[in-house]
Amino acid sequence: MRKLKKLLTIFCALATVVALSACARQKKQNSWPRIQQQKKIVVGLDDSFVPMGFRAKSGKLEGYDIDLARALFKHYGVKVSFQPIDWSMKETELRNQTIDLIWNGYSVTPERKKQVRFSEPYLKNHQVLVTKRSSNITSFADMKGKTVGAQTGSSGAADIDGSPKLLKNIVKGKQPILYDTFNDAFIDLNANRIQGLIIDEVYGRYYIAHQKDPKAYRVTEGSFPAEAFAIGMRKSDTELDQKINSELNAMRKDGEIAKIQKKWFGN
Repeated sequence: MRKLKKLLTIFCALATVVALSACARQKKQNSWPRIQQQKKIVVGLDDSFVPMGFRAKSGKLEGYDIDLARALFKHYGVKVSFQPIDWSMKETELRNQTIDLIWNGYSVTPERKKQVRFSEPYLKNHQVLVTKRSSNITSFADMKGKTVGAQTGSSGAADIDGSPKLLKNIVKGKQPILYDTFNDAFIDLNANRIQGLIIDEVYGRYYIAHQKDPKAYRVTEGSFPAEAFAIGMRKSDTELDQKINSELNAMRKDGEIAKIQKKWFGN
């Protein structure tokens, strides 16, 4: 009996040490010294989000955000490791420290500000409605009784919920069909299983421009508020935020960001 009690005491002590260690990791205030020492930072992304971060036919990760992240941290001698994640779990991944940053066309919203710290914005964006021209949908109002899609956890899905009079209250079922990726959503749009798709303008226009028949699609701008893309990090990472903002400003001044923008979006 005494032996059992002793073993239980040891077990409890070990469990306490592990728990305290985990708490210490969670409460660690500053990631930058560790990033600087290891010369590595982990960025979480949806690797199907063209043209921000996606897998090319070669299997390599490419995109505007990929180039921007690598260029920024190169100035600090830090290598960027890109970690594909479930986009609907992005804030959880950040909180659990499996990633250091969310950097993948990540729109600043009031709800997200409650969970993460945002860098200064680096790109503007809008949510638009993409439809097939053959459907003769030319406005949000034309979606009455029709089916609309959006990506799970996207700012488009949040806009649909946040401004129900614009779209949610008039579409079939009064709810969007949610998809894990925009690629899946476009498959259903092309198959006429949905009649419209709320999507980031940068993604929608890039996708359409690379189709065999770009004229088969229509992009309709609604009244959703303009957005800004920024980099998300843990609330405690004030030094990392400062390092990122400092370099973003330097890259704007020396024209490095303009070169990346021209590569992916033209003039």
